[in-house]
Amino acid sequence: MADPFTYQPDQDLIDRIAGLVPGSTTYTVRHQRDKVAAATQGSYEALFAADLQGLSLQERLAVALHACALTPAPELAAHYRERLQAAGADAALLAAAESGQAGDRRLAVMLEFTRKLIEKPVEGDESAIKALPAAGLSTPAVVALSQLIAFLSYQVRLVAGLKAMKALEQAA
Repeated sequence: MADPFTYQPDQDLIDRIAGLVPGSTTYTVRHQRDKVAAATQGSYEALFAADLQGLSLQERLAVALHACALTPAPELAAHYRERLQAAGADAALLAAAESGQAGDRRLAVMLEFTRKLIEKPVEGDESAIKALPAAGLSTPAVVALSQLIAFLSYQVRLVAGLKAMKALEQAA
């Protein structure tokens, strides 16, 4: 994996998912402030780094797939499904991530928290947060999960906006 501080535009997930190519108007607009694109890619790489403590990579990818399935963001969901499969997830974990119905209590609580923050953020209240430690998440894991869900919300909206801009560009 690339150093998150060494931005490589040819490996930019958002550009790939949104179908942006160098030279297009939408690509040019997005990269006018390359530091924002670099920070977005760096956040993605940091949040899905293998050595992030508190939440396993499979748990983080399952949360990402669930968030993208709820939104819906089919291209991002496909990306996270592929990553989850590559990380060794079995069919049961993939199904749980897509449906939000997990047999494992820890994952079930994480997916429910994700659903609340994606669909009705006001439900992400004190009781929702307290359910996470009760399911075995440490305080740093709760913070990491919350940061992950916030990033996914941003990522989904960024891709949607860029796809809309690209469609307008192509219609012109």
